[in-house]
Amino acid sequence: MTTSLVPVSGGPEHPFSVFVRALGKGPNLSRPLTEAEAEQAFAMILDGQVDPVQLGAFLCLLRVKTETPEELAGMIRAIRSRLVNLPSPVPRVELDWASWAGKARQEPWYVLAALLLAANGIRIFMHGAEGHTAGRTYTSQALEALGVPVSRTLGHVAVDLEARNFAYAPLPVIDSRLDAIMALRHLLGVRSPLHTAGRALNIFSAPHQLLSVSHPPYLPLHRETGRLLGQPALAVFKGEGGEAERRPTKPCVVHGLEGGDLTETEWPALLPGVVQAKADSLDLSRLSALWSGMWDDDYARLSVTGTVAIVIKLTGRAETVVAAQEMADLWWLNRDKSLYGG
Repeated sequence: MTTSLVPVSGGPEHPFSVFVRALGKGPNLSRPLTEAEAEQAFAMILDGQVDPVQLGAFLCLLRVKTETPEELAGMIRAIRSRLVNLPSPVPRVELDWASWAGKARQEPWYVLAALLLAANGIRIFMHGAEGHTAGRTYTSQALEALGVPVSRTLGHVAVDLEARNFAYAPLPVIDSRLDAIMALRHLLGVRSPLHTAGRALNIFSAPHQLLSVSHPPYLPLHRETGRLLGQPALAVFKGEGGEAERRPTKPCVVHGLEGGDLTETEWPALLPGVVQAKADSLDLSRLSALWSGMWDDDYARLSVTGTVAIVIKLTGRAETVVAAQEMADLWWLNRDKSLYGG
C-alpha cells in the first residue's frame, strides 16, 4: 500500500512552521529554539494544533542536533502547564525519580533501592516510559514480581504514596498525549526528544530529583535544565543501563544541583577490580530473594545500597560520601525482610 502526498499551495503559512524553519534552515541559518519558543511549540503540539508531518519533522530536527537546556526547559514548562487530572491536593513528594530506560544487562536493583528509601521515610514518586526498546525489562515488571502495585491513575499515586511512601506511574497515566509522542519512535526510527525532557518532568514539584543517563554528554544538559527550571536539588549520573542505579564495579561521578549551585561528587567503586558479566537472562525472582535474605550477591546488594547512598546525600541526611554509604548499609541490614515476597 502506498500513500500519495497531495501538495498544498496558497493560503497563509502555518503558525508552527516558524519553529520547523528555525531548526531546519540549513547548516548556516538554522538555530536552536529559545526557551519561550520551545514552550510555545510544545504547547501547540499538546493542544493538537500541529500537523503530523510537522510534528515528525520537529522531533527529528531536535533529535539530530541534540536538545539544548533552553529547549528542554521550554518543553517541560509546556507539559506541566497542560497536565490534567492532577490530584487535589497535590501529594507531598520528597524525591522525583525518573525511570525511563529499562534494563537488559542486570536485574533492576534500583527498584529495591527505591523501596528501601521509602521504608526509611523518603516519599518517592517514580515515573517512566516503557516498551520503547525491545528486549528490556521495565519498572512495572519488577514491581509486579515484588507484589507492589503500579499506580493506574494520578489519583492512585496519591493513595499509594500515603500507603507506602512510594508510587510508580508509567507515562500513559501521566498524559496519554505524551505516550503517543513517545510511540512515534517505532514510526520515525529515532528516539524522541521527549525521552530526554520526560525524565525531568517532576510533576509534583519534589524538592529533590534523581535522574540517570546512558550517554555522558547528557549529564550537564540535565543539570543545566534543572537550573533553568529552578530545581532546588538534583543528582544525575551515568547509571547501569541508563537507569538510576549505581554500578558498584566502577567509580560514579554525580553531577548535581544544591540550592542552585552546580556540584560534582565522585563516589568510589564498591567492588574495585571486579568485572560483572552481562546476565544471560534477567530473573526477577532474585529481587524478592535478595530482599528476604534467601539469596545474596555482592554486586546486587551493593547496587542497592550504593544507589541508596546517593539519595541519602542528595536529601541531606548525610554530608559525606562515606557517611551516606554507612547509613545505606545500616538501612539494608535493618530492613523488614518479610516485605516484598519474603
